[in-house]
Amino acid sequence: MHEITYAEALREAMREEMARDENVIAFGIDVVLGFLSGVTRGLIDEFGKDRVRDTPICEQSIIGLAVGASIMGMRPVPEIQFNDLITLCMDQIVNQAAKLRYMSGGNLSVPVTIRTCCGILGSGAAQHSQNLEAWFIHVPGLTVVAPSTPAEAKGLLKSSIRDNNPVLFFENKRLYTQKGQVPDDNYIIPLRKANIVKSGSDVTLISWGYMLQEVNAAAEFLQKEGIEAEIIDLRTLSPLDKRTMLDSVRKTNRVVIIEEGCRTGGVGAEVSAIIAEEALENLDAPIKRVAAMDTPIPFSPSLENYVLPNKETVLKAVREIMH
Repeated sequence: MHEITYAEALREAMREEMARDENVIAFGIDVVLGFLSGVTRGLIDEFGKDRVRDTPICEQSIIGLAVGASIMGMRPVPEIQFNDLITLCMDQIVNQAAKLRYMSGGNLSVPVTIRTCCGILGSGAAQHSQNLEAWFIHVPGLTVVAPSTPAEAKGLLKSSIRDNNPVLFFENKRLYTQKGQVPDDNYIIPLRKANIVKSGSDVTLISWGYMLQEVNAAAEFLQKEGIEAEIIDLRTLSPLDKRTMLDSVRKTNRVVIIEEGCRTGGVGAEVSAIIAEEALENLDAPIKRVAAMDTPIPFSPSLENYVLPNKETVLKAVREIMH
């Protein structure tokens, strides 16, 4: 094991997969410099300009190129600098990448992994601070991944690159500098499998990405109050690992779902629906959702913090259903 940041773990994954498979290529806006996250910094020195390229500032072209390259046998890892800008290439993702394998009867594969960052990083304001994962869980054919730790970032990115289906890989900006232990071996974490971060018997807390830090902090306070929370990190948001979620809820009989995205139409709404349909008789209290307010993210730091969920809002939700 070695301790590295989330961004460094992603770079390790990229480097190992590019060394393992010459068909893995990386491109996007300022990927040579590794702008913003630093994930792709230095890769051009190892793999050359044929496999690591800057592109024009045109998200449609980036994903169009990635889809075309993938069906011709490459494994592209394009970067969209902010998930807010993914709106510009929705047709390529939703109508092309997600559907080509189905429409070709399995004759075509689209092994493209679209890396993009989400969430806040201090006054990014309404157009650079969103969490848009929920948009893509609605689209059959897409896998949606959101790692919460450096170890997950590396293991899940390697699995995503090896997968033969298009993957949306969401990296929360607040995690890039977070450090954690990462295995030394060339390891992978399977997609579509949630992780039980902490076992408990009183309430199930379901989350992913940066919000796991707020959830873990809340769980420590709850333990002092005699409440043992079971924490589930979804890791893959689509398709969801229903069995892990439902088994936990049937054990604890209470559940809170926590996400950084807006409440209405969020991933938490889908998780809630699954639990209501398949484990309603096991619940001793209403399902609780903790999420951002249904408002654009403000520029003001104080208002930015006000509209987003945190440890205190998690504690409030748990205490309501426990008492």
